[in-house]
Amino acid sequence: MPELRQFAQAPAGSGLLTATVPREFVHRVAVAEILLTGWTRTAADRFTITAQWPRAHQLHVSPDRSAYEPLLVAETVRQCGALLAHAAYEVPLGHQFVLQELLVDTRPEHLAVGAAPAEPVIDVTVVELRHRSGRPAALRYDAVVRLGGERVATGRIAVTWTNESVYRRLRGGRTADVGGLRLPRPLPPPLPAETVGRALAADVVLSPGSRPGRWRLRVDTAHPVFFDHPLDHIPGMLLLEAAGQAVRAHGGHERRVPVSFHATFHQYAELDRPVWTQLSDEADGDVQVIALQGESVVFECLVSAVAG
Repeated sequence: MPELRQFAQAPAGSGLLTATVPREFVHRVAVAEILLTGWTRTAADRFTITAQWPRAHQLHVSPDRSAYEPLLVAETVRQCGALLAHAAYEVPLGHQFVLQELLVDTRPEHLAVGAAPAEPVIDVTVVELRHRSGRPAALRYDAVVRLGGERVATGRIAVTWTNESVYRRLRGGRTADVGGLRLPRPLPPPLPAETVGRALAADVVLSPGSRPGRWRLRVDTAHPVFFDHPLDHIPGMLLLEAAGQAVRAHGGHERRVPVSFHATFHQYAELDRPVWTQLSDEADGDVQVIALQGESVVFECLVSAVAG
């Protein structure tokens, strides 16, 4: 499969033209949600990927438009893995990807929104490539994100994938096109938006629980970012957002701002069953957040936060 590069020619005097990578390669439908613009292989399992970050975004830029959010970095690094799986390792389009682990650590002092969209460069090293039946089946990779040559974040992701027929068997008839899922309606009421660092109630993913440090997850399948396309389970980025909002809500008037996430995804979080998010531990600015569905822990995340 050919590599995706900048256009070879541009009109005189216009400078280089920039295009996003194909949306299918990063598992997005809305072109506005595609962050990556190109890639090149620098060694056998090393790559340099270019991106562009918008100056305004419903979720990934602070409500006052002054700073890029850590989960914008997480989504950028996630898209890198999908792109490389398809473009560099020839994983067929249509395979279903499962996020297993995500770690992202940011330097918020270097994530200010400037006078033009930021254009980060991401250096990716694939540290593990697992095969099944002679074909690539899983990736673990490290990423270093730079802006203007300055290291602003690092990340690590582990992801696996499977073909559609195997995925259907694993999901036992719960795929998005079956139509048998009964989604909970109406949505539970949101926490006040300002308590979780959001401008709009529509972007609040937590609802008050029965005790402090425990909230019900609000799963709005019409949300244009979390559900960019129909899904048969709760997406990992929504769970990460819930972890960040839980830390902000728990901080109260202290205004704690998440700067790093280390998440493990244990099993699918189903759309039609309640999920409860709660704090399980706290020490030295780090907060452990878990998501429970029934008696099962579907997700856990260690969030590091600083005073806002």
